[in-house]
Amino acid sequence: MSLLEYHSKRAQLIADDRALRIDVVNGERFSEKSRQADVILRRIREEEARSIWAVEHDEVPHPFPGMEFLTGKDIILKTQLFNIITKMPKGALLHVHLDLTVNSTTLLALALQHPSIHICATAQVTPASIKSVNIEFRPLPPGFVPQCISLCLPTYKPGQWIPLRRAREQFDAALGGTEGFDRWVASCLSINPGEAYVTHNNNIRIWDKFRSAARLTGTLVYFAPIWRAYIRQFFEDTITDGVSYIEARINFSPKFMIGPDGEHNVPHKEWLSMFLDVLGEIHGDLRAQGRDDEFVGAKIIYTVIRNCEPEELEWYLNDCIEMKKLFPDIIAGFDLVGDENILRPLKDYLPQLLSFSTLQSSQGLPEHHHIPFIFHAGETLGDGSMADDNLYDALLLGTKRIGHGFSLVKHPKLMSICRERGVALEVCPISNEILRLTASMPMHPLPILINHGVPVALSSDDPSLFQNMGLSFDFFQVLAASDITGLLTLGHIARDSIQYSMLTLEEKARATFKWEERWERFVDEIVKFDGAQRN
Repeated sequence: MSLLEYHSKRAQLIADDRALRIDVVNGERFSEKSRQADVILRRIREEEARSIWAVEHDEVPHPFPGMEFLTGKDIILKTQLFNIITKMPKGALLHVHLDLTVNSTTLLALALQHPSIHICATAQVTPASIKSVNIEFRPLPPGFVPQCISLCLPTYKPGQWIPLRRAREQFDAALGGTEGFDRWVASCLSINPGEAYVTHNNNIRIWDKFRSAARLTGTLVYFAPIWRAYIRQFFEDTITDGVSYIEARINFSPKFMIGPDGEHNVPHKEWLSMFLDVLGEIHGDLRAQGRDDEFVGAKIIYTVIRNCEPEELEWYLNDCIEMKKLFPDIIAGFDLVGDENILRPLKDYLPQLLSFSTLQSSQGLPEHHHIPFIFHAGETLGDGSMADDNLYDALLLGTKRIGHGFSLVKHPKLMSICRERGVALEVCPISNEILRLTASMPMHPLPILINHGVPVALSSDDPSLFQNMGLSFDFFQVLAASDITGLLTLGHIARDSIQYSMLTLEEKARATFKWEERWERFVDEIVKFDGAQRN
């Protein structure tokens, strides 16, 4: 074979391989303007690979596109590529835990508005102890009389409750005063680079930090006066980032939410009633601003922590059905959540899950209103482990989507089933990286899924902990980490995320039409701006 013939065969092989990628297979979906915008973004990515990622930055040695998110976030914010991605219409956000969606600084500000919220610590807070002290929040009844005024006094006894505002005002100047208090609390409510990549740098230890921060966040979020404002903040932030539809997971439990009086007396129906009220307010505000096309709506996936006994699950399933009866347009699915590596696998709940459809019918839900399963499964590095095997049970139980499915690429038969049935994976790139399933985006299995035709929807998972608010950061990491993936691939994922939602066929058609209109405006702006810059 001559060198000329070899190069010809090589070019053809590359072309044949890349012809199977979704931006080519579904190329007819996109306009000429979209193709021009794709070329522009590829050029910008290439330029910024040299001008931004190939140079040293303070405190970030050897940066690279798709690097550890928490370390590289400040660099990401400097790029033109990210600025463009923030304006992109993202489609549907299908995997996000509602109680972990608003950034810690905003959540603290919401908490400080309520005098009833108190804080306690496991020890006096000093410069020597501050990194090891654990804290807790709790809304207490109006008549509660605190026994101390500061967490930092030598007289402070572990477990004593202090009003949050007062604890902040009396925070030791040696620890930064009120600003130091804010930084400290924010660090307790989120995961920082030191924890993710140094002190808790494996999948077991980082889950310990995750659980600690999530529990602490929940004590503030599941307080009725904060709940309403919190939901509104989440909607506003997410819509601003270009998301047009949301399916959020809420963890339910037999324990009621705390009301304004400090008592556990706010039942589940009130949680959802407030959610529905805020949703109506958001729609009204958008109509008044002439922004109707930006947001289709939101639904809830009823979730349960997978540490309950199988017999207990029956209570949750009945409660889920009751909520579906009360809010038929809001409840979109049912899921079991939590660290799959240590908590109960799906197979432990098979009797209850297999009878769920019959239970719904017996309680009067028509079949077209039955609640589907949308299971977390395969959020693990395991291969044949308990968590990995959840993938088999999720598909056998008829899950409509799979949350994470990180280990799916190890299973060719399961990939084929997902492809044939249209079972989308809710892929959470930044979550997977911070929870140490992968060290960086270039190592993430997402391209394997996409290139083998497995449907995916990019999601943010727990943005308050991971600091990846909205969806722009996850879309950016996917784009920045590849030399081949371009804007058309991102557009394909965003558009199809609507198709894999629990909206009705008519709602999907309407939402897709609105998304396509926004997409054309988006790519038009890219082309026009680039043209103006060059002239």
